[in-house]
Amino acid sequence: MKKNIFELSALVGGTFWGDASVLITGAQTFREAEFGEITFFDTPSRWEEIKKCRASAVLVPCVTDQKIEEGLKSLSIPVIQVEEVHQAFIKIVELFRPPVERPNFGVHPQAILGENVSLGQDVTIFPGVFIGNDVIIEDHVIIYPHCTIMEKCRVGAGTTLFPGVTLYEKCVVGKNCILHAGATIGAYGFGYQMRDERHILSAQLGNVELGDFVEIGANSTIDRGTYGTTRVGEGTKIDNLVMIGHNCQIGKHNLLCSQVGIAGSTITGDYVVMAGQVGVRDHVKIGSRVTFGAQAGVASDTAEEGTYLGSPAVPIQEMKRIFVVQKQLPEYWKTLKKIAKDAQSGEIS
Repeated sequence: MKKNIFELSALVGGTFWGDASVLITGAQTFREAEFGEITFFDTPSRWEEIKKCRASAVLVPCVTDQKIEEGLKSLSIPVIQVEEVHQAFIKIVELFRPPVERPNFGVHPQAILGENVSLGQDVTIFPGVFIGNDVIIEDHVIIYPHCTIMEKCRVGAGTTLFPGVTLYEKCVVGKNCILHAGATIGAYGFGYQMRDERHILSAQLGNVELGDFVEIGANSTIDRGTYGTTRVGEGTKIDNLVMIGHNCQIGKHNLLCSQVGIAGSTITGDYVVMAGQVGVRDHVKIGSRVTFGAQAGVASDTAEEGTYLGSPAVPIQEMKRIFVVQKQLPEYWKTLKKIAKDAQSGEIS
């Protein structure tokens, strides 16, 4: 497929500078783009960097600075200016690399369905899927191979379960959710009682409920409640390899990045962000719009909106001051040793 700059500009609703007849055969990221491809650059103030690119055309966001605009116009390749550069680039990528069309064959004969399973309209169930008794699958759900949905679960309309997802009994998945490969929802919580010098598994009588538009990353796990429900609020996005303990109540529109670990009975507000490898102890309450930086250790309640770093996590400005002092510690140590040496030699009275 070949498209000229005029056609691509019309596709994304942009304006262009340069030769409209230049033919484009593909789309690629800035570092990987080659001759014949279009790329994007979302920092037009550094427009001179575009000269290093091998692409034949570039998408940029709209600019109001006249000097930047003149710089972009001086480039040797065509420039398409758009309001939303990432959304425009998605359209162009999909033009050259259309999304894979998934088959819609209903229930494959090699899927195993239990008794009293309720299936909505346009449901696709791939081979190797196991669905237990009394499960409800709503409209337009796609379940890929080797998923297991145990008894009395409910999967909301428009949800996709990628290969190897496991839902333990009585779990509820909201509408338009995405559960990536290997995600496990409703496994037993890590709770034990000591009896006769042995660790005895605590009750596992609760379940897990995921709100609408929740996304669960590959190989992430959410444990069921001991007696009640572990909840993940609407719109929350969970990255790969995240662990959420039993009885947690995760708010709406949280972002939990890779390798976050949240111990049991923790409560978060809405729009909470946890960067990679954040660890949260049990029974902690976290307020709305709190952000924890990478590898933060959350050991106590954090109610005030803001960004926190370190272990234990403290407000970012305080941690920045701590970082400065830590870097100076070797010099402080040298000074301290010199003072001690001088004192021993009698130079300091």
